[in-house]
Amino acid sequence: MRTKTGNAALGRRILFFAALSVMAIPFVFPTWWMFTSSLKPISEIFAFPPTLWPENPSFDAYVKAFELQPFARQYFNSLYISLIVTVGTMAVASLAGYAFARIKFRGQNLLFMIVLVGLLIPSEVTIVPMFQIFNRLGLIDTHWPIILVSTFGAPSVLATFIMRQFFLTLPVELEEAARLDGLGRLAIWWRIAMPLATSALAAVSIFTFLHIWNLYLEPTVYLQSPELFTLPQALTRYTDAYGGQLWNVQLAAATMTALPVLVVFVVAQKQFVEGLAQTGLKG
Repeated sequence: MRTKTGNAALGRRILFFAALSVMAIPFVFPTWWMFTSSLKPISEIFAFPPTLWPENPSFDAYVKAFELQPFARQYFNSLYISLIVTVGTMAVASLAGYAFARIKFRGQNLLFMIVLVGLLIPSEVTIVPMFQIFNRLGLIDTHWPIILVSTFGAPSVLATFIMRQFFLTLPVELEEAARLDGLGRLAIWWRIAMPLATSALAAVSIFTFLHIWNLYLEPTVYLQSPELFTLPQALTRYTDAYGGQLWNVQLAAATMTALPVLVVFVVAQKQFVEGLAQTGLKG
């Protein structure tokens, strides 16, 4: 009887993983096609019937990605902007989220609703007045507009909401005990609340990093010099002398661009899911 039960359980597990494998194909295949096509000449990319693996794999497109543009500098631009905005958003969101969750003041809920309205305003609506402001400040064609708008814009609003929801779940007794020990608000936030909020901070950091890494509109509006471009902006500039797309070079650059995103998500997906699960429904 136990053998039959064990075989049935094993059969269900095999069917379950087989079903998951089939459902994963629409998500995995585009990545596979992007990588393999970056190893092909342009003529083979559009060959019919298409091939799943190049006949003569070549990494020449990866070399050209660095020759045709300052791709290494653009890669560094995206990396350091994403890191700065991620750290800044974590600081702003954790402070604001803690204040909305733990400090009681008149009009608290109304102010929080006003902050959340920022999520409903598309960035395309505010991009023109923001451009005029930064143009008057002489910050066009620098990274400052991207850093400032991203740190205090919609991603920070969503991060504030996530942090507030998490801080609402913390027991009040922790704060009361900390106050008895003589800690003030900032000390409680730094020494008590923040160490307990690692899962929420992980979700905020992953969400923010991926958003900034893939940001396209703001760099296109604020940046003009190729050496200041970020990766999404740089991917559109791989063209030949006649304006045609160099598809293999573009796919090679796209593969290198997507690699950090895949690594971050694979390594930190558990923390991302746990952070969202622990923050979500209270309040």
